[in-house]
Amino acid sequence: TMKNAEYIKELNAKDENALMEELENSKKELFNLRFQHATNQLNNTARISEVRRNIARIRTVITAKQKAAK
Repeated sequence: TMKNAEYIKELNAKDENALMEELENSKKELFNLRFQHATNQLNNTARISEVRRNIARIRTVITAKQKAAK
């Protein structure tokens, strides 16, 4: 979707430290979502997949930046 393309552009604009921070925040969010899901407090279960994909996107951008820096 268009939203994903914008998100990826946003990630590409960030430096590695900002990306690491974003990754950390997404991992925390994923942990909290899983916890809520386990305790049946999560209404939007699709958010889990969304956050997992975002984590993958962030990692992909980090890897690309590291390769470009070499």
